[in-house]
Amino acid sequence: MSKTQSSEGAMVEYVTAMIGGQLFGLPISRVQDVFMPERVTRVPLASREIAGVLNLRGRIVTVVDMRSRLGLPKDEDGKTAMAVGVDLRGESYGLLIDQIGEVLRLPEDGKEENPVNLDPRMAKLAGGVHRLDGQLMVVLDVDRVLELAPEMMAA
Repeated sequence: MSKTQSSEGAMVEYVTAMIGGQLFGLPISRVQDVFMPERVTRVPLASREIAGVLNLRGRIVTVVDMRSRLGLPKDEDGKTAMAVGVDLRGESYGLLIDQIGEVLRLPEDGKEENPVNLDPRMAKLAGGVHRLDGQLMVVLDVDRVLELAPEMMAA
């Protein structure tokens, strides 16, 4: 994790993303790139959380539909989805999101446990929350998000 020491203590950087109207943050240390998923090929028998696979600069990337992963309805507004590229044990994944945001530097000690009223679908993928001005940023635990991989890859 990239932490910078400063007068206000350790800082952590997050790449922010909107999914279903909720703000999420991904630790920047886990983010490889951000791209527009093109020519996604469906995978037969894959779970509905898997949008498919695509070729990104010569790498095969498994595309995970984050709306589906979070139990949210499909996005019907026709906007182009974005994807955040992450890595797990040498495999490349693209997390489909509605919109990419900015990079936020937040104090590490500002992160709180998941609140009890956090939607359970989000809570199972969250590694805590940050309270920002007027909104809650849910910190995505990339490992938990990709936990679906083993049984899905068996197909």
